[in-house]
Amino acid sequence: MSEDRIQRLREKIGGKDRRIVRLLNERSALSLAIGRVKHAAGRNVYDPARESKIYRSLAEINEGPLPAAALVDIFREILSASRALQAVPAVSYLGPEASFSHAAALAHFGKGASLFPAATIGEVFDAAERDSGCLGIVPIENSTEGSVKSTLDRLIATPLALQAEIFVRIRQVLLSPRGRRKALKRIYSHPQAIAQCRQWLRANLPQCRLIEVDSTAAAAGRALEDPEGGAIGSHAAASRYGLRIDADGIEDHPLNTTRFVVIGRGTPEPTERDKTSILFGTAHAPGALHKALAPFASARVNLTRIESYPVRDRMWEYLFFMDFSGHAGEDQIRSCLRKLEKRTAFVKVLGSYPRGEERP
Repeated sequence: MSEDRIQRLREKIGGKDRRIVRLLNERSALSLAIGRVKHAAGRNVYDPARESKIYRSLAEINEGPLPAAALVDIFREILSASRALQAVPAVSYLGPEASFSHAAALAHFGKGASLFPAATIGEVFDAAERDSGCLGIVPIENSTEGSVKSTLDRLIATPLALQAEIFVRIRQVLLSPRGRRKALKRIYSHPQAIAQCRQWLRANLPQCRLIEVDSTAAAAGRALEDPEGGAIGSHAAASRYGLRIDADGIEDHPLNTTRFVVIGRGTPEPTERDKTSILFGTAHAPGALHKALAPFASARVNLTRIESYPVRDRMWEYLFFMDFSGHAGEDQIRSCLRKLEKRTAFVKVLGSYPRGEERP
């Protein structure tokens, strides 16, 4: 009796599957039509504002039992495939494959994008600046170690704008070729990864020399070649390079998260849930920063991040990176920026983009 019931339910699932396939193809046909209109109008295929609205609408229409996070994952690949039908986006990331930047690129663009690695953050910017059809994805700050200096360095002068942000939970693991922690003498990893695990390393591997490399995935490659070497990296790096996991979750803070940004040309449309990033410089005078920020306080604009940045070759003078809620195209934000320009030496809007969702 139970087998008959299972068979009937499976037949119903088969009917649903056929309907899902038909609807997906109908949706794809509409995507192709939209792509033709975009190409005729000279518009970018990648539209982070539209995609953000789609993801938000899923939470409103989802009645379960499928979890919201699972639904987002499914639609990420649907949107990725739809994008690829219009034009496959080229996305440069800090590589090699299996780095956390690679994970962020997959989490945002899905498998329908053409992802290619760069050896350094600077090379990611170079690729996107050279080719108007190329996007880049770079880390900008970590919840425990702060901002990524090489990204801030390039944002000062780049003509590119921030398009989106992605939050990636960083779970660090210790990797080695043989899985023998006591035999390790050298540990390779990116400087940020080493800093995120410093307490654990001090307590568990005090004998090891710490060697900085360009990425956690590059560290895995170095460990593979060094019989006495280990690496700090990701589960994906272990699988990609055939390394053993000696210890899992070695980051010092359990909620360790890195924020990544997409860089490219143009400005996404407002979504009513946006963030704007700017760079500005003030006079070297008492009260200059307070005066610069006053318009935002008066307009009750929420400042989510502000960080001083030393001006190269000018001792004790600083630029300021700042993030706040809102879009530069909104009247209130436009007014604040105009007032800021009158109170500072210069202002550069780095981008307005949909706010990212932090996921566990």
